[in-house]
Amino acid sequence: MDNKVILLVEDNARDEALTLRALKKNNIANEVVVTRDGVEALDYLFGTGTYADRDVNVMPQLIRLDLKLPKVDGLQVLQRIRADERTKRLPVVVFTSSSEQEDMIKSYDLGANSYIRKPVDFEQFLEATKVVGLYWLVLNQSAS
Repeated sequence: MDNKVILLVEDNARDEALTLRALKKNNIANEVVVTRDGVEALDYLFGTGTYADRDVNVMPQLIRLDLKLPKVDGLQVLQRIRADERTKRLPVVVFTSSSEQEDMIKSYDLGANSYIRKPVDFEQFLEATKVVGLYWLVLNQSAS
């Protein structure tokens, strides 16, 4: 598999560790860039702040976005992604612990490609991460 980047936007250290472990266990070898709040995610995507030296012509193949983030929440991040010509077609999978119907509706209204509730059970978390990875990184044909 080529070295395309997954942008993991996740402020929960346990969920970050589980995700990285699940990707490795399922032989998804893509480079994973982890950002832990909405500002850092936007800085990465648009080459600002601590990522001012990043080549913004190289975009992630997949963004896995939590909603409940510090500084700028996931819905605001998603809105900014969809509003910019450079990022509007990037696959964004919302992966969140939120069970609020309103969050799901807003996510889809703002252009999320998929909305997945984080499974609490470790094996189900592994399986969800595997399925998301295989679909978005292997099967899906991207327009970007």
